[in-house]
Amino acid sequence: MIDRLWTKRRTLMKIALTGMKPTGSPHLGNYIGMIQPALELAQSFRALYFVADYHALTVTPDPEALNRQSREIAATWLALGLDPAKAILFRQSDIPELFEFEWILACFTPKGILNRAHAYKAAVEKNTNENRYPDDGINAGLYSYPVLMAADILLFGAEVVPVGADQKQHIEMARDIATVINNRHADILTVPEPLIRDNHINFPGIDGRKMSKSYRNTIPIFASQQAIRKQVMQIKTDSKRPDDPKNPEECHVFGMFRHFAPPEAVTAWRERYINGGAAYSQIKAELADLLEAKFGKSRQRYEALLRDPEQINGVLTKGATTARSIANPILKKLRSCIGIDIAPSRLSSL
Repeated sequence: MIDRLWTKRRTLMKIALTGMKPTGSPHLGNYIGMIQPALELAQSFRALYFVADYHALTVTPDPEALNRQSREIAATWLALGLDPAKAILFRQSDIPELFEFEWILACFTPKGILNRAHAYKAAVEKNTNENRYPDDGINAGLYSYPVLMAADILLFGAEVVPVGADQKQHIEMARDIATVINNRHADILTVPEPLIRDNHINFPGIDGRKMSKSYRNTIPIFASQQAIRKQVMQIKTDSKRPDDPKNPEECHVFGMFRHFAPPEAVTAWRERYINGGAAYSQIKAELADLLEAKFGKSRQRYEALLRDPEQINGVLTKGATTARSIANPILKKLRSCIGIDIAPSRLSSL
């Protein structure tokens, strides 16, 4: 079904691609900043979504945890509304062509590009500040991370890639690599464009800082109703009384509330903040109710999917088959351009 739909839409829509690394449970900040806008892409683009499990290897994760978290990411997409009949969901590790493609790209990638990568530079700076050898603890996977990301994008002919402003560099690197190859071998690779998400979204965590797993201040999307309510009630606030006027833009609770409440409720609470009458305990309780209304049914779907890993694997396997059918012509064309013949025994599988 998805193959026929993909073919039918081939000339009508551009390709958009989104990946998510399986490192920890998805939280509300992930949903607002990445998951929700990515799911909306399926309305206007031929959308591919993938679980970036090989990207997670740069931090040498526990194998059991990596396997579990990969299933959780796939279940997250499906529970939150990804329709496998209209979009493609696959696991990065199910695309063997990706890693041959990455090696070819690496051989055309100037080392200077990788030296400028933000993650690599940050790791070197951290080592230097702590009086360690600059490359201490930095594996080749971290260093060449941008090449694998470029392969993720270029192998599927992605024309747009939604990213936050802090990840724009990865798309620029993919563009640079594609341009190097295109200049050498005609225009055989699609040069992607970044689709920059709203730079002003700074979804707060329970301590007021940006919600992030590294800060341990997250609210997981699929935590139990009781756990979410408990965490919401722990959101940091000041000591002002309910009748005191407050600035809603400085309140972390309001910063979350406005993303999930209807416009009229946001307006009403904003006025109560400014004019007095906003009790933190009350808006926290309303926020907890909103989150249950938003994610309660999705949580049930998520838990059901995790109890049925074969269903998840079935979706990922079908998605990988379609993804490979998109990737193989691009890989074959690149192999031909660089002078690598394809053995007859391989032709039947490509």
